[in-house]
Amino acid sequence: MKTTTTLLSFVAMLLMSCQTEKKESTTETSTKTENFTSNEYQDLVSLFKEWRTFENPPLLDGAPDYTSETFDKRWPRFKELQASLQAIDTTNWSVENQVDWMIVWAEMNGYDFNHRILKPWVRDPAFYKAVWTAKSDVPAHEGPTNHGTTELWTYDFPLSTEERSRLLSDLNKITPLNTQAKKNLTGNARDLWVTGIRDIQNQSVVLTELKKKDAVTNDAELVAVIDDAIASTNDLVSWLQAESESKTGPSGIGKDNYTWYLQNVHLVPLTWEDEVMILKRELARAWASLKLEEHRNRNLPELVAADSPEAYDKMADASAKSLINFLEQQDIVTVKPYFDPALREHLGEFIPKETRNFFSIGEHYDARPLYSHFYHWFELARMDIEPHKSEIRKGPLLYNIWDSRNEGTATAVEEMFMQAGLYDDSPRTKEIVYIMIAQRAARGLGSLYAHANEMTMEEAGGIHSEYTPRGWMKTEKELLIFEQHLYLRQPGYGSSYITGKYLLEAALADYARQKELQGEPFAPKDFFDTLNSIGNIPISLGHWQMTGSKDHLKIITE
Repeated sequence: MKTTTTLLSFVAMLLMSCQTEKKESTTETSTKTENFTSNEYQDLVSLFKEWRTFENPPLLDGAPDYTSETFDKRWPRFKELQASLQAIDTTNWSVENQVDWMIVWAEMNGYDFNHRILKPWVRDPAFYKAVWTAKSDVPAHEGPTNHGTTELWTYDFPLSTEERSRLLSDLNKITPLNTQAKKNLTGNARDLWVTGIRDIQNQSVVLTELKKKDAVTNDAELVAVIDDAIASTNDLVSWLQAESESKTGPSGIGKDNYTWYLQNVHLVPLTWEDEVMILKRELARAWASLKLEEHRNRNLPELVAADSPEAYDKMADASAKSLINFLEQQDIVTVKPYFDPALREHLGEFIPKETRNFFSIGEHYDARPLYSHFYHWFELARMDIEPHKSEIRKGPLLYNIWDSRNEGTATAVEEMFMQAGLYDDSPRTKEIVYIMIAQRAARGLGSLYAHANEMTMEEAGGIHSEYTPRGWMKTEKELLIFEQHLYLRQPGYGSSYITGKYLLEAALADYARQKELQGEPFAPKDFFDTLNSIGNIPISLGHWQMTGSKDHLKIITE
């Protein structure tokens, strides 16, 4: 009996042991399923598409919904998307594919930062500007922009039936968006609030002008929708003006937030302090270089500004030809067939001397420095005609993440083309280049102090104005207000022209050094063609892809 009992006990223990092992095995399998990681690039592309669909908010009364209730409701889904990204294992991926992962990571960080800190739908009345009359010279509109915009520049009048329906659909979003703005705008950022009123006021003017178009004025339905949009816009302006009296808070996001945003969203491997140092250095260098250039040219005749429409058109045409020929003949970059037409759409026009702003002053002497900055238009044409093969890079990155690349490159080539010999036929034109660098450094420096809340927007504008040579920023105040307002709305943008230039120069230096170590010649054409092929992504990522080294990214990745 004792033997039988012992045997039964042994069998029971064996069964229990087997069940326990099976349970543990099942639990382990379940855990492995929950912690499943992917290492397929296509999974990143699929996630990117999910993310972009999510980032476009749902509608409320026909307009994008930016209410706090909706943000709170959607937050868990956002965290799931972030977790899915982190679960993708990029080990052994090509650098190009790892770069794409970083882009998606940065965009999600941008959403997170906007939700936690920037909150443009709460702090920034200009966020609710819905009508845009012109295409930006960069991949997307500068600064935080709502998802319900009416892009008037995309319409050809008179309207086709299809385009008329599209315009009605666009315009019908304005009134509910304005209604929502009065609920959502609870922030206390005084400079953003007061200056943003101008953007909404201007929207009313634009809509009124739209109604006067011959192709619109006799369309009763279209006019009624425009009138409703004008009335709601004017009502929002009145509300903003009344509320502005109670707004007393700072508009900057502070140094720590600024640095986090630079590194984790725009992928700029610098701190607020780094940017201050770089912009101070560039401001001093530009002033010193300008004065030495002026001394060198002291016995040369002064540049003469175009003084009539005919003189301007002749100068502009010659400037465009000179730039395109230089790029092609000196092997600076592969000049594509679309370069010349893209540039010629933006040659500008004669402006009387008394109404010229900073950029048009220099443009009337010699347009080539500004047209060099119009490298922008080559890049946008490339996006349309030769879109990048990567789904992730094909269109504009969100949250102005492209600023170091696009604004930095456009600023850098102004001086690079000069150094490569563009102005050998006109030494005094070099003076314009240094004036432009000084202006970019001064305005960016002011924006840095404004974001640190060490200066008001007006005081930041003082640096911008006072440290631009020859008083060229004192001639027309609208540009000053526009630029400082934009840079306060969009952290990192004001400095991106100079810091992006710095990062591009660092990329060129590493690229050239590699060539030298390999016993190969450096050719600007190879560098710029490679840069162009990489697409409109942060220059730090372009640097990584073209050199294979990411040492410069350690401040972000480690």
